Amino acid sequence: MDILSKLSERLKDLMNEAEIKTTALAESTKLEQSVISKFLRAERMPSAKTLVILADFFHCSTDYLLGLSDSLDEKTYKQRPPFSEQLNFLLAHYHISKYRLEKETKLTEETVNRWQKGKYEPTVESLIRLATYFHCSVDFILGREN
Repeated sequence: MDILSKLSERLKDLMNEAEIKTTALAESTKLEQSVISKFLRAERMPSAKTLVILADFFHCSTDYLLGLSDSLDEKTYKQRPPFSEQLNFLLAHYHISKYRLEKETKLTEETVNRWQKGKYEPTVESLIRLATYFHCSVDFILGREN
C-alpha cells in the first residue's frame, strides 16, 4: 500500500476512534474541510506543517499517520524547529556534509539549499526519503523527538 493510501486509512481510523467528522476536524485544526476530504480520498499529500497539525491533534506520531510505524503510543512531541535549523542539526548529528547528503539521497543542490535557507519546507516524500537515509523517524527529521 502506498503512503497516500496508508495516510487516508490511518486518518479515517483515527477520526472514527475519536468520533469526529470532517467538519469538526477542520474547525479544530483550522484546516480546510476540502483539504481534509482530499486526504481521506487519498487525492492529496499533506504538507509537513499539515502533517504535524494532524499528528498533534490525534496525539500520534507522523510516522504512524504515514503508515511507517504501527505504534500508536500517545506521547508528547516537542515544538518543531524551523526546518533550516533542523537540517543543520541533522548534518552535524550524523557527521555528513551537505554535498554527501545530496549525492546519496539524489536530492538536488537547489532543493537542499532552499531548505537550508528556510525558503522551502521539504515535502512529505522528501521527509520520508531523509528518514530512510538516516534510519530514523520522520518525527526525528522534523525535530519533534529526541
